[in-house]
Amino acid sequence: MAGGAKPEFIVIGAGEAGARAAMALRENGFAGKVTILGDEAHRPYERPPLSKAALTDADEPQAAFILTPDRLDEHGIAHRANAPVTTIDRAAHEVHLETGERLRYDRLLIATGARARKLALPGATPESVHYLRTFEEARALRSRLTPGSHIAIIGGGFIGLELAASARARGAEVTLIELAPRLLARAVPAAIAGVIAARHEAAGVRLLLGTGIERIEAVGERHAIVLSTGERIVCDGIFAGIGAVAETALAERAGLAIENGIAVDERLATTDPDIFAAGDCCSFPHALYGGRRLRLEAWRNAQDQGNAAAKAMLGGSDAYDAVPWFWSDQYDLTLQIAGLADEGSETVTRDLGDGARLDFHLAADGRLVAASAVGPNGKIAREVRLAEMLIAKRAMPDKAALADVSVKLKGLLAG
Repeated sequence: MAGGAKPEFIVIGAGEAGARAAMALRENGFAGKVTILGDEAHRPYERPPLSKAALTDADEPQAAFILTPDRLDEHGIAHRANAPVTTIDRAAHEVHLETGERLRYDRLLIATGARARKLALPGATPESVHYLRTFEEARALRSRLTPGSHIAIIGGGFIGLELAASARARGAEVTLIELAPRLLARAVPAAIAGVIAARHEAAGVRLLLGTGIERIEAVGERHAIVLSTGERIVCDGIFAGIGAVAETALAERAGLAIENGIAVDERLATTDPDIFAAGDCCSFPHALYGGRRLRLEAWRNAQDQGNAAAKAMLGGSDAYDAVPWFWSDQYDLTLQIAGLADEGSETVTRDLGDGARLDFHLAADGRLVAASAVGPNGKIAREVRLAEMLIAKRAMPDKAALADVSVKLKGLLAG
């Protein structure tokens, strides 16, 4: 780092990972300058409520801010809104803003997140198809969710399903269209996805699975989706939740390695030793899964990597190996997944009662690599947390004990 003057650390991206990293720098004793640069007009805010409370609360939604002005001041963190970065000059250790301003850095964290993948169909225009990634988009979406309106959702992943549940809570009619033969095909085991599908159908959502779309047409002030089956669905709003694309353009222009996201090592360092990346925008090798390179779009991962990146920026050498964890709230159900279910070759089910189930996913050698659960939150949260700890320990628990609800997971953890 530059001698004499206090070191300057810059965080590009005012989301969960960036905000957490800035705070973690202070919590770990960094006394230099910390600046967060964000594209949006808002301070860093939580994104999970955008598909839930921001749509369903009776009162007009407010952004769930992560950092208040007082907290920013207390910790000496500068947040600059509406400050898009156009260039990283690695040789000069500078970032160039859209305004033309240049800021020097000693260490840099890229936490630019991801953007919604756009629908590539005839007739899919900004006027006909809407997405959900920002608070402003949530506000616009909320205004369309009115009793009796007909909403079409394209995509049966987490975002699409949470939108469907929120739309039904607002009294809108919902048709959900998914090209794959089942919901949550990339993220959740089939049995768990079946429970979620049944709950949506019970709530009145029309699920069209294994169904393609030919085009979108304007119908006056409304729009119609023309399916591959020939059916034409006229609706008041179309929303697409078909995945996300890592925001890597800035890193690419800077010449950093890209591999399904900004490629980082086990310390979250990029191919430039003074530049790190965290959150949805980066891919990293995971020690629990044989160094398999992952890119995770999850709130917990963004938090955990923000903490880890801050320590690495301060010279820490620990490898990032937190167990992946995802959750989704839909109606009265909570879905939680710890670990990577696709790493398992055998599944053992524990019936938790009251419609709740916990599936343990075991590798060929018997090691617990993931756990998937669905049910009322109070029924599954503690059990999934204990399963997460077993995964972190690389435990090889007895299969019969996993299935037997009378055998406490805490006892397996102690063993």
